[in-house]
Amino acid sequence: MADVVDMPKLGFDMAEGTLVRWVKGEGDEITKGDVLAEIETDKATVEVESSYTGVVRKQLVPEGEIVPVGTPIAVIGEAGEEIDFQALVGTEQAREKSVESTASEPAPAVEETRSVSSTTSKPTVSEPESGGNGHYPSGIKASPLARRMADEHGLDLSAITGSGPGGRIVKRDVETYLEAPPRKAEPALPVASPTAAPEKTGVALPPPVFTPAGPPPADKRVPLPRLRAAIGRRMVEAKQQAPHFYVTHEYDMGALMGLRKQINLMLDGTGEKLSVNDFIVKAVALCLRQFPNLNASLDGNEILQRGQINVGIAVAVEGGLLTVVCRDTDRKSLRQISAELRTMAGRAREGKVKPDDIEGSTFSVSNLGMFDVDSFIAIINPPEAAILATGSVQEMPVVENGQLAVGQRMKATISVDHRVSDGAEAAKFLQALTPYLEEPMRLLL
Repeated sequence: MADVVDMPKLGFDMAEGTLVRWVKGEGDEITKGDVLAEIETDKATVEVESSYTGVVRKQLVPEGEIVPVGTPIAVIGEAGEEIDFQALVGTEQAREKSVESTASEPAPAVEETRSVSSTTSKPTVSEPESGGNGHYPSGIKASPLARRMADEHGLDLSAITGSGPGGRIVKRDVETYLEAPPRKAEPALPVASPTAAPEKTGVALPPPVFTPAGPPPADKRVPLPRLRAAIGRRMVEAKQQAPHFYVTHEYDMGALMGLRKQINLMLDGTGEKLSVNDFIVKAVALCLRQFPNLNASLDGNEILQRGQINVGIAVAVEGGLLTVVCRDTDRKSLRQISAELRTMAGRAREGKVKPDDIEGSTFSVSNLGMFDVDSFIAIINPPEAAILATGSVQEMPVVENGQLAVGQRMKATISVDHRVSDGAEAAKFLQALTPYLEEPMRLLL
């Protein structure tokens, strides 16, 4: 029996996505779990895995199309199976409309045609870039994703050669252009006008300052990337709706830094290396077992305490940041946590995350220690109830047993939703982290 694959909903606020690339073509065999296509959301480009095993019998959406969540995008069936694609997709759409009609709140209006063409068997979605009349902006044929990438990098689409159908400029064309753009003549550097040698006064003079010739550069308007816009919406929502409060604690990291050094010497040559953040994530996960209110979210008039402890870790990517999720963090070893985070962070930076990489976190950690940051506060990642922000491990003078010495210290600040918890509980959480961070052998037991 044939199955219909719909545009998935990858996040509670996702309304549509761009089908960037088909990984499997029509006629290709596919197994459950194989990557079917790449979809761009407000957050990232996500690899969508198939929920079915069989053969890709029909692609219902072309590459570069912006598709609302729930729209059929492909049909998977058996080789040689007789399939009435129009009837199959029509039945699926009728089912979706029935579900939508029973929802408590109406879905946002999206201009689209849900019927299936008798000649193409594809759902017709209005073309945002051409207005549905076949004319492209500036007369340049390019996919929506390619056009947005060109805008973000200030590129002239007319200078890019398209390799898509009919010469259409697609994502890979923009990437190729960015990797090897046409060489431009380098402007001549301004030359300082000769001046009389200053009299020797015994004081070293600074080198001459080269003042750029001409007027200063004009103001530049840069389009807001979709990821940055999504971050803005979520953070405004979090700050407006969740009453934040903050508690800071300082930790002695000397023993942890020493243990990390020993472990990394043992791992030398394996390609593995534990980071300070790996220890922090593991310690947070174990500590959350004692504080279910902080591993929770507000659901109406109830606090939903999560059974799983899934720690999200903020990763800086081009145009913003993503939170990758280590699931069942409290049940995994330091090496498992490190390997998973390294792999997911790599996919995030390459724009190849999977849905499970970025969904389902119950508590988040944001670490700016690698940027030599003393301390900072983070905004809660909704619908979570708390987030921990950690700074750098710094050498500083400390008093130990009445004597001045050099110690290694790190500050951590927890941001908490005051509707779910309070200052006393947050302070106890930070205290409970102390034995794990200051006696790190506990993390290996």
